[in-house]
Amino acid sequence: MYSRIKRLTKRKLIERFTIVVNDKELGYGVKALTGLNMDSKYRDTIIDELFKIKGVREISEVTGRFDIIVTMYAQSLADMHKLISEGIGRIQGVLASESFIEMKRRTKAMPYNHQA
Repeated sequence: MYSRIKRLTKRKLIERFTIVVNDKELGYGVKALTGLNMDSKYRDTIIDELFKIKGVREISEVTGRFDIIVTMYAQSLADMHKLISEGIGRIQGVLASESFIEMKRRTKAMPYNHQA
């Protein structure tokens, strides 16, 4: 098994190893994706400030109607409200935001290639 992993890593099919944390078991029962529109001259400052917010896990710069999509976790809806209103709402250069609370998640298993 180890030699197979080593070959896949050498071929750059595996970039890194990671641990997937069970957020619900840690007490983070609420996930939100928040789209932000920003004044582009504040881009770097906005990203730095977003990462200072405790529940922010991931920031993606995207195409489409938003400039940035922020993935956040909180223990409750009240905590998520606080993250969004007091955290994101106070960042200079954020022009507008729209949040999407995850109601249910389904994941697709990635196919396994037996030839590697």
